[in-house]
Amino acid sequence: MAEAPKQWLLMVDGAARGNPGEAGCGAVIADENGVVVKELSRYLGRTTNNVAEYEGLLMGLEALLKLGQKHIVVQSDSQLLVRQLNGEYRVKDEKLKVLFAQAMRLLRQFGSYRILHVRREMNKLADRLANRGIDHAIKPTSVG
Repeated sequence: MAEAPKQWLLMVDGAARGNPGEAGCGAVIADENGVVVKELSRYLGRTTNNVAEYEGLLMGLEALLKLGQKHIVVQSDSQLLVRQLNGEYRVKDEKLKVLFAQAMRLLRQFGSYRILHVRREMNKLADRLANRGIDHAIKPTSVG
């Protein structure tokens, strides 16, 4: 019996302060042993929380492909993102349709993938990275 392929884990999150508002995304990549090998965060400017969630996913998928990984599990605390990617919800928003298409194009490059919904408590590191993306971009300026 063939051994199941080793799967890497991608944890993604997006954050928007206001909806829309200042936004950022975060992604954490862990190897098959659960060791974090990459932490990513990016400032997105003014956008919605849902767009930020997708941007975190895209950023993480691109990084996994660069690392040469073929078998992945994606975790997100965004029910909308997970259900859209798993075909349970239709994508109605025009901006999300574009991001959804990009995500599916990237996902098809993997040998196997699963998209899982997790509670927010299980996604704290990705959340922290998403917020770091915002914090680094909108640091208060000191008054002299």
